[in-house]
Formats: sequence, C-alpha cells, structure tokens
Amino acid sequence: MAARYAIYYVPAADSALYRFGAAALGYDAYSGKDVSYLDGADAAVWPALTREPRVYGFHATMKPPMRLKDGVAEADLMAAFVAFAKEQAPVDAGALVVRELSSFIALVPAETCARLNRLAADCVTVFDDFRALPTEQELSKRLKPGLTERHIEHLYRWGYPYVLEDFRFHMTLTGALPVQKRTAAYKLLRGQFEQVPEAGTLTVDRLVISRQAAPGAPFVVVHEAALGGGG
Repeated sequence: MAARYAIYYVPAADSALYRFGAAALGYDAYSGKDVSYLDGADAAVWPALTREPRVYGFHATMKPPMRLKDGVAEADLMAAFVAFAKEQAPVDAGALVVRELSSFIALVPAETCARLNRLAADCVTVFDDFRALPTEQELSKRLKPGLTERHIEHLYRWGYPYVLEDFRFHMTLTGALPVQKRTAAYKLLRGQFEQVPEAGTLTVDRLVISRQAAPGAPFVVVHEAALGGGG
C-alpha cells in the first residue's frame, strides 16, 4: 500500500502544549522517536492505553489520512498546502480542557469555535482533489455500528465519516478504554495538564502534513506551515 498523508494541527515542537501531548502518548511525531511518558503514568500499563493514538502522534485532524491519487506526487500536495496556509488566519480557540469523549480521553476547546470548524471544513474540501478513492477494505473498516446516514454519506463522499457538520476538534490522549481504566487515566491527565498552565489556551497558528510510510507505521511530520505565512 502507498503512503498515507494527513493534514493536522500539531502545536509547535517546543511548545508546552506539544510537550504535554507527546509525553501523554510517549511519541514525538516531529522526530519520529519515542519519548518519556508523563510523570505518574505507569510505564507497565500506559503503553497499552495509548497504543492506537500513538501511531498518529499528538494532533488534531483537519484532513483525515488519505493515499494520493494516481498522477499526484507528494511535492504537489506540499505546494498546495503552503499556498493554502498562507491564505488562512490563525484561530484563537480559547481554553483547552481534558474531557472524556465517548470511550477515550482528549483535549478539546472548552467552547465550540466556529472559525476552527470552518478551517477544518476547508481542509477537507480543498485537499480532496489529491485523495485516492478508498479501497473496499478501507471502507469496511470505517463502516462501524452507530454511524448515522449522514456519517455514511460523508464516508463515501469524503473518505471519513466525522467531517463537516460532524467534525469536532480534539487532540486524542488515549485509546478506547473501559470505564475503570478511563476514570483513572482521566484523573492523571487532568492533574498533569493543570500543572502546565501555559498550555491551557489554544491558538491554531500552523498546520502540518504528516506521512505514514506504510500500514501500521507511525505518522511523522514532513512539512509545517504557519497560517498567514508567518514565521
């Protein structure tokens, strides 16, 4: 299978927010290397709790992972990405909080941010011309119980069910967990996040292209661009 590419929001590598998220997952998507877990995380248990999101790195999805269609090269995607980023303004999304979302835990804006949702919608639609159509295997993997009719329409049209009206900005911190493990993980993550006050507000001032070289391989940031063309 060909490499997959995604457009993510990933905080700057030297920011307090990124350091927290990378430590929560035990993986740095900028370097492609493992890092130490958060203080208080049991090294014998925590890797299993974060195994699935660790593959993607600490991020918020703006354009879900996709293979490039025939005739499109990585350089083509990057050129369009840079041009797109220059036309966007940074988005101040307010306070961040640790929350349970269904069966997993994530960082989310405390209040819905319409500008952030529009930016994500634009990423989905503008870069769709680069996307190869999903295989039957990829579609069947996404067709899970509980999807609404609109989710399924999004899946077949955009390659992913939770886009546009069904998008919710979030930065995942754990995989799906049973209640007891989720409660303990939530307590630890919230406590650790409260100790990093400089990470408590969200400004989406950049986007990245992240690449997965092969199925199961970790995503690695291969290009980043400041919104509005800043440094």
